[in-house]
Amino acid sequence: MARKAAAAKTTTINRATPAPAVDIERYCRGLNNWPRSWMGLEDDLPPGEQLVACFRPSLEHLATSEKSKKIIQEHVDNMWALDGEFISELNYDPTLRNRPVDRLLLHLIRHGGPHLRHADQDQQASFDSTCRRFRQFLIRESRADARRRPQIPPTRQKKLHVHTCSDAVAKSPAKRPLRLT
Repeated sequence: MARKAAAAKTTTINRATPAPAVDIERYCRGLNNWPRSWMGLEDDLPPGEQLVACFRPSLEHLATSEKSKKIIQEHVDNMWALDGEFISELNYDPTLRNRPVDRLLLHLIRHGGPHLRHADQDQQASFDSTCRRFRQFLIRESRADARRRPQIPPTRQKKLHVHTCSDAVAKSPAKRPLRLT
């Protein structure tokens, strides 16, 4: 009986090392305390905490970038200023508190950043640049999240929508008996 020589099998093992934890505290001193630093009223704390949650992925991305420490710190300082301007807007118009923070933030930075009251032209230009970059990051991340979510088949989307909307349930006609065919 002839023996067959076993062919050498090669296996591919992905041994990529996980990305090291990002030390954003190096650039964002006391990031978790930022909401308290902007707080004028006790009502400012929850939106401030939501802003930090919105900013954290962008700040982590920025900290791992190839940019110089000076540029990273400049963007971080501008983000801190953006948060303060956001809270000021909430205090000027209390009706904004009823809206989702992420939508208000996108609206606030839709054409660059809001006008900084105590900034010169160069500081305002830098701030606007940071706001535009942050907006692009948010849009890119939301598209990536949409691609990662499982897709619902089109035939089921309509049914799920009707069952989750309280208005549709309230307006639905009385139950009809089932017909078995």
